[in-house]
Amino acid sequence: MRRELAVPTVQISNDHVTVTEWCFAPGAETGWHHHQCDYIVVPQKNGELLLETHRGPETARLHTGQAYFKNMGVEHNVVNMSPHEISFVEIEIKRHI
Repeated sequence: MRRELAVPTVQISNDHVTVTEWCFAPGAETGWHHHQCDYIVVPQKNGELLLETHRGPETARLHTGQAYFKNMGVEHNVVNMSPHEISFVEIEIKRHI
């Protein structure tokens, strides 16, 4: 089954961070992707996500303004399971050596 794609809008991209707003219609997905950086997600609307992972499906609840952090290496497909549009801001933290 082919799902509608979530819409990413890059707000900032420099040597230190990439800040992207993700907007999801009901049932929309990001597509499979691998996070090469640590990242923070800041939900803009309450909702429920399906996280398709290689270990199996997981559910995540979003709460407006309640940020969460994930380490680099995450690989998944994110699907909006809410009956309404949701959005979040993702802040990728680029590492410097």
